[in-house]
Amino acid sequence: MSSANANEITIAVDPDVHLRQDEYDPRDWNSETTSIGSSIYRGIMENGRRYQSLKEDEYAFPADEQQFDTYDAVHLAAIVGDSAEENPLFHAPIEPKNVLDIGTGKGSWAVDVADMFPEAWVRGVDLFPPPVTWLPPNCVLEVDDVTQDWTWSQKFDLIHLRILACAFTPEETADIMKKCYDNLQPGGWIEQFEIHPNVYCDDASIAEDNVLYDIGPRCDAAANKSGKRMDLVKTMRDSIAKAGFVDIHEKATKWPIGPWPREKSKKELGSINLHHWLTGIEGYTMFLMTKFGDPEPWTQEEVRVYNAQMRKALLNPHHHPYQRTRRVWARKPFPEEEKARDEKEKEKKEKKEKVEAEAAAAAAAKQKSPEIKEEKE
Repeated sequence: MSSANANEITIAVDPDVHLRQDEYDPRDWNSETTSIGSSIYRGIMENGRRYQSLKEDEYAFPADEQQFDTYDAVHLAAIVGDSAEENPLFHAPIEPKNVLDIGTGKGSWAVDVADMFPEAWVRGVDLFPPPVTWLPPNCVLEVDDVTQDWTWSQKFDLIHLRILACAFTPEETADIMKKCYDNLQPGGWIEQFEIHPNVYCDDASIAEDNVLYDIGPRCDAAANKSGKRMDLVKTMRDSIAKAGFVDIHEKATKWPIGPWPREKSKKELGSINLHHWLTGIEGYTMFLMTKFGDPEPWTQEEVRVYNAQMRKALLNPHHHPYQRTRRVWARKPFPEEEKARDEKEKEKKEKKEKVEAEAAAAAAAKQKSPEIKEEKE
């Protein structure tokens, strides 16, 4: 059974919840935008879903209307979850002028940032063209593979990444973080937001053997077999730190799944997140389970049956599930900070090499000492 730590805040339950099949309508949150021209690739059809065809390496999640709707729900949930913040779109303390959004999906975050900062230029990038025909004049959405060489001429002051689970190998992640570092202006910020399908419950309203507790570990196992991790909520801070970023901050939150919380904002967040799960679960599981299921790949029908069990459990009004999210933001150091850090690392390395050399010399002398004694005898 998954449960919260003792020092965490427990979400209060609304005892009077009447759960409908889906309480969220994405049409209520359409953005007002201006026109661009772009072409939509055909993609690759598999198990009734469309996947990107730009990158030779396969990506686990679909690129079709249903998945874009799923990403829109994540975007809205993130805004509602941080609605108490002055800026719910990002936490980096900057008024950006040149922004890059990696894994832009439908482009919702890029569009909203462009609306909020009309003086900024916002560029969203993903492997598949988003289904939009209108954008703000200061926003562009591009089809590109960020694992390849970056060709943008100007450096950014904010790079945003979101929902990149199962997208990159650890080596690709390290390379992308280095690219982010190299393509940010000194003092610029990187910010990443990730979620994970592990389900938790604080009040024992969900039995220990419920299928809801199965999906997180099962997806992790399949993702690990694919070579592209899903649990970025655990690893992204270290990835950002290893790239050289400083002034690292993070915020972990609970996202209820369903309108069961008592507090109004959390109830709204839970309704949106329930829609995210109901529309997204097939996209999140179909590729992973049919390719990397445990102990062997599942059939399409087995995945559909499993997802039906998940939906039934999610729609049970007596269940009070939630998932965890994490946001990390950090700054690229200024040149003088980089210089001081490099000098400190050099000094540390030299000191370590000196200690190792002295230890090696002492060990060599100790080995020779019996030979000298034998010669004297």
